[in-house]
Amino acid sequence: MKRSVASLLAALALVAPAAGALAQEAGFDAFPPSLPSRPKPAVPPQPAAPPPAQPAKPPGPAPDAWLALPIVELVGLDKVSARTTALSGPVGQELRFGTLTVLPRACMVRPPDTAADAAAFLEIADPRLETKPFRAWMLLSEPAVSIFEHPVYDIRLVGCRAAP
Repeated sequence: MKRSVASLLAALALVAPAAGALAQEAGFDAFPPSLPSRPKPAVPPQPAAPPPAQPAKPPGPAPDAWLALPIVELVGLDKVSARTTALSGPVGQELRFGTLTVLPRACMVRPPDTAADAAAFLEIADPRLETKPFRAWMLLSEPAVSIFEHPVYDIRLVGCRAAP
């Protein structure tokens, strides 16, 4: 084995000068050959930003802002008789529907320049049932997000409005 390694090294010693000679004949002094460098293009100076053509708009409500309104409008459904009843009242005042007490804590709408939607934070309780009261936001556009579950009654948000 020592003999084969030694013969391999001797063969490489003979080939290396020949490879160098071929590289010099081709015009390469070193490997890899150095390529001519290109001059970098000059970067023109950037012009100053032009002044605004019109004054900036005054700050307004954020696009995701909701506007609070004082009156909540709901509809109550009696599932036994299939009758609906319109409920309307100021935020903070209890409303009665059957055995339910409905206390609206907030009523919000989207700004007029956005898609129409309304949301109300409601507390709904039935003193006859020993269940926790419903305390959640109801959304007009997504009624299935928070559903008031009751065996006899159903409450849905209709909207919010300004005081008359």
